[in-house]
This record gives sequence, structure tokens and C-alpha cells, in this order.
Amino acid sequence: MNIAQTIATELGVRPAQVDAATRLLDEGATVPFVARYRKEVTGGLDDTQLRRLEERLGYLRELEERRAAVLRSIDEQGRLDEALRADILAADTKQRLEDLYLPYKPRRRTKAQIAREAGLAPLAETLLADPAQDPERLAAGFVAADRGVADVKAALDGARQILMERFAEDAELLGRLREYLWEHGVLRATLVDGQAEAGAKFADYFDFAESLKKIPSHRALALFRGRNEGVLNLALELGAPGTVNPCEGMVAARFGIAAQGRAADAWLVETARWAWRVKIQTHLDLELKARLRADAEDEAIKVFARNLHDLLLAAPAGPRVTLGLDPGLRTGVKVAVVDTTGKLLATDTLYPHVPHQQWDRTLAALATLCRTHRVELISIGNGTASRETDRLVAELMQRHPELGLSKLVVSEAGASVYSASELAAQEFPQLDVSLRGAVSIARRLQDPLAELVKIDPKAIGVGQYQHDVDQGGLARTLDAVVEDCVNAVGVDVNTASAPLLARVAGLNTTLARNIVDYRDQHGAFRNRRELLKVARLGERTFEQAAGFLRINGGSNPLDRSAVHPEAYPVVERILKRSGRGIDAVLGDAAFLKTLKPETFTDERFGVPTVRDILLELEKPGRDPRPEFRTAVFREGVEELKDLRPDMILEGVVTNVANFGAFVDIGVHQDGLVHISCLSDRFVKDPREVVKAGDVVKVKVLEVDVKRRRIALTMRLADDRRERVAPTPREAPPRAGKGAAPPAKPAGGSLADAFARAKGK
Repeated sequence: MNIAQTIATELGVRPAQVDAATRLLDEGATVPFVARYRKEVTGGLDDTQLRRLEERLGYLRELEERRAAVLRSIDEQGRLDEALRADILAADTKQRLEDLYLPYKPRRRTKAQIAREAGLAPLAETLLADPAQDPERLAAGFVAADRGVADVKAALDGARQILMERFAEDAELLGRLREYLWEHGVLRATLVDGQAEAGAKFADYFDFAESLKKIPSHRALALFRGRNEGVLNLALELGAPGTVNPCEGMVAARFGIAAQGRAADAWLVETARWAWRVKIQTHLDLELKARLRADAEDEAIKVFARNLHDLLLAAPAGPRVTLGLDPGLRTGVKVAVVDTTGKLLATDTLYPHVPHQQWDRTLAALATLCRTHRVELISIGNGTASRETDRLVAELMQRHPELGLSKLVVSEAGASVYSASELAAQEFPQLDVSLRGAVSIARRLQDPLAELVKIDPKAIGVGQYQHDVDQGGLARTLDAVVEDCVNAVGVDVNTASAPLLARVAGLNTTLARNIVDYRDQHGAFRNRRELLKVARLGERTFEQAAGFLRINGGSNPLDRSAVHPEAYPVVERILKRSGRGIDAVLGDAAFLKTLKPETFTDERFGVPTVRDILLELEKPGRDPRPEFRTAVFREGVEELKDLRPDMILEGVVTNVANFGAFVDIGVHQDGLVHISCLSDRFVKDPREVVKAGDVVKVKVLEVDVKRRRIALTMRLADDRRERVAPTPREAPPRAGKGAAPPAKPAGGSLADAFARAKGK
């Protein structure tokens, strides 16, 4: 297999691009570095293509290693002929390779092996080759008590075992059956006896069936979770009960078996039937369920990754003195004030709510803190008592307009995880765990990316069934997302925390800690080259990291830009030819737009790099994140009971799944906007319309206070009373005995919104 050609075909690029990128990655280059600073080498492959290339490269190399091992094993058995070698060399997936290897795989003694040792292979082969032979008459000649063949029945049973194993190990047949089952199979879920009450949350699946290949990721994971918790039985079905199973016919046809009235036909047909039912069906049942689960997990990981990407690149409020409030009732509201760089200035714990009711005392204390530290923003966590605390801050702003305060409610997902982490303990060894959460809430308003990198991505809670998927694959994918986001924004080397620096291309935890230690001992870095004085940070690491590290107010203005130090000579040529100084050029978009990139290329830096340099000179150190804004929650709507159908509210998208978007509207419970209610047009992927962090307007369709469910729509003209049947592509899955449920409004009831989002 030509790995470069295979990947190039999949990515729609040239093999030479794949070869170039592979060399760079093998040499230790990071994806962000290659995507940004080696465009000439790779032909402009972007980070998404490079991540895919990296993933497929690993898979195909593992396939090649396994291929070599399979060839070696079969060759050592003396059973490798040219036809088999050609098939093995042509195998393009691990599954195909294992199908081919199955008959040669070392294993314990099977019934078929015992039968072969008893000399029954000729009987099996003769009956298969010549069905006109009478099975019992032919088998009589193979009876041998000394070999364990006591009678004719034993001889025929042994021959059947040999043929069944042969049928079950035929690679071509397995491939056809696998794909037929995937295309036509139905996964049926039924309730385990006695589990109705304990498994009430899986009630939608107590009698459920859906086409195997059409089950969406979230529904598949819900079904598997139900099975793992002992609530559901899952069975793979093909055709209605009692009908002829086409797979049995496929097994028979593969080996020329047919009921034509010949002496051995009935015996052979039964052998094919048993091969399917006893050996092949069980094997493929497990395999296809595993495939469904793997595909569902892959999709769930992608959903998590997309949401995490959007959350990390959410708009920052910027360097403003911020007061963070971690709301609470009995335990009080935790308060933390941080300066423009995120440094902790003050903390307190106040008790404005029940049972303490120290409302006025709390307002006075907050006013003093805001006045003393010149607070500009107040960040309120969205947990318990957040709306009560939001009302408290509103009154503070009303009583003290001279303070010029602004308030915002932010997600506190993961704040408690950070508070109890080793990192938080190192950062604030003397601070109570509960107060660390308030610091995190304040900082994540200033810069979500810088603060969220301190938290395990899995704890941020923007995925679906994140604890049910492959944890290793999830961690690798999320780490890649964090790395790409951090490097897309860039990092101020003089203010960044060690966790943030550790995510810079080429750096790791040790080097990040060394950078911070050097900064603490010697003061702020004056230029990028000074980084080479940091312990264990050599030229190779500098090459990878330097372009993503910013130095504001240093000795070289270019050090605050994304221009890599290796490309500074290109800027010098631009300055020399224009006759202008660097300070005059930086930010002068009108002048820079008059320059032609082709004029400044050389043998190392081509048009793509020069074009990037000119764009960076226009806005040095530009932040790719959007402008900061947030939702304003409606006054008087603080709990589920306050919601009424047809209310139009503003909210923040907290999570996007394949079936819709969850929106925080300020009532301590996110509402669901089903995919069918996101837009007046057909929506295939919810992220076409919304992403995590978006501020949206929604209308309340229905509220189920008991089940804490809220159905919302972004189609503000929708009338909840209208009963509009869902389009065929959005119709709910078939349930029960296969009968389709009656049409329901596309967003007019909770049942409609949540039935198609089962398992969330």
C-alpha cells in the first residue's frame, strides 16, 4: 500500500504534499507550526487537513505493521501462496486483513480441527463437491472407533463442523454478509424483565427498533448505556420473524449449495443454515454492534471537539478588573477580585440569601470592594442561586451608578474541578477551595481560553455521552483542539500561566514551568531570542514555539506579532524597499495593501508566507476571536415555574448536539432547541446555525416542570398550537412493533422535541 497516495486521495491533495507533511511530523514538528509556518513545504495544508493526515497516517502504519505480521505468520505455517499474498497486500482496512487471516490464525483445537484429525476432511469435501453422493452411504466408509468416529452420525457431524468452519472463515462471504447486515439490519431494544422502574429514564427504548445504519450517535449511545445498566436487551434482527433469512441463502450460494433434489442437498442446506446461525451470525452481531458503537463514539467525540473549540474561542472581555461571584445559598456567595492580568487582589464570603438574609450588608461590602479596586466587570457563575445573585448585583448597580459596573452571567462548568486540582493548590496554596472557584469565574470572563486550559477538557461539559466513549481517543482529540485554539490566538509570554504556555506548539509542562521560573527570576522577557536562555529550551523548540509567543512592549515590535523570527529578514526587505521604519509600517493597512507579495519572496519564503506576513503587519497580534457580548436574562424569569409558553427570551448556547442546541435562559436548566426548530430552512447539522457561546433569541414552546424539560424554538413565528407534521427526513424513528407513531408538531410539544433527542 502506498500510504501517501491513499491519504492524498482521501484528502483531495497531491501525494507530494502528504510526503512533505509526513516528513515534518516525523521530525517532531507540531501541526500548528506546520500549518502556519511551512505552507510552502506542504503546499498550504491547513490544520484540519493535517490533523486528518496525522490520524490516518497512524492508522495506515498500524495496518502495515499488522500486514507484515500476518504475512510472516502464514508463511511460517507454509500456507502462503501468491493469490493469498496478493489479497493480503491489497487489504485496505484492518477488518479486511483480519478476515483474510482468520483461517490461518493460531487457535485452540476446535471441533472442526478434531474432525480433520479423525480423517473426515475428505468426507466433507466430497459431499460439497458432489451433492449427488448419498451422505450416509459415503459416511459409512469413515466410521472408525479408534479415531473417535463411532458411527455414521458422528462422521457426518464431524464433516459438518469442518464445512461450517470453512464457511465462517471465508473472507469474501464475511465481507458481503457484514455489509448486507449493516444496510438491512434492525437493532431492536426491549425491556429487561423487572427493570421498568429502575430504568425509567430509558422508557423511550422499552420497545424500540430502528435501522442499524440510520441510528444517530446520541441514540446509539443511549441504547448501549441502557444495556450496560441492565435495563435493555439489544438484538440485531433481519426481516420479520418466521421469514426466510437471506443471509442463510447467501452462505449457501457462495458455495454452490442449492436444494435441487440431489442426495446431499438437504444435508448441505442444513450445514449452511447452521454455519450462519451458530458461527457467523453471532460473530457479526457482536462486530456490527461494536461498529455502531465505534461510529457513535467517533461522532460524539467530534461533537465534543467542535463545542470545545467554540467555547475556547469565545469572545474575551479583555484586561479589565473583574469581580467574580460563585453563588450559593446556605454556604454563602464566594467573592474574588482579580486585576487586569488576572492576579488575585481580594476575596470574601458573603451571605445575602436565605437563611442568612444579609442583603444590605452584602451590598455595602461589594460596593467597597468595587470602589477600592476599581472593578469594571462582575462575573456571576450560573450555578445554584445565580439568578438571586444576579438580582443582587443589579441592585448594587442601581444604588451605585457612579461605579460604572457591568454584570454578566458565565458558565461555571469545571470551576469546581479546577478548585480542587493540584494546579489550583499550587497557584493559591493558602486560599480556601471554595474561593478558588470564584477566581476561576472572574478570570474566565476576562479570557475564557487562558482559564479553561487549566481544566481537564472532559470536565467542561460540552459533550454528549462523554463518559461512555473511548477515553483515550477523546483525550487525544480534545488535546488537539486545545492546542489548535491556543496557537491560533497566541500567548503573551510575560503574563501567561504555565498551563497555557504548556499548550503552545513545541512546549510541554516542564518547559512551561521553566519559562515562568525564568520570568520570576529575571523579570519580563524583552525579546523572543531571550527565550533561548530558558533551561532546556533549545533551537528546535524555539523554532516550533516562537511564532506563537508574543512579547508586548519589548525591544522588537515584531515580537508582538505572529511573524516568525526566521522570517524577520523578509520584513527587513519590505522596510528597506519602502524606505520606512517598522513603527511606521505596523498597522498601516493602506500602505501594506499596495505591496505585492511576489516582490519579497526568496528561495525559502514563498508567496503564502509573505502574504501572511503582510496581513500580520496590518494588525500585529490580532485576536481571531469575536467581539465580546452576552445575553441579558429577562427580569422575573428565574425558575422553571416562571416560564410561560410563547415567551421570547434571550439566552446563551451552552452545548450543541447532533439533534439540536441547549440554551441557558437563566432558570438553572438549559432548554432544548430541536434541530427542526433552529431555522425556517432544513438544517442537517445544528452547527450550521449555532455554536457554543452564541447569544440567541428563543421562544418557549412548552415546559415540563416535573421532568425539568424545556422545549424552545428559534423560529420565533412558530405557533405552539399548530400541528405541523415533521418532514420525512426529520420523522421520529419507528418504535414498538414497527408501526410509525402518529405525526407530531415539528416543535409544538415536549414529546416531539425530546423524543427525537432520546438519551440526552
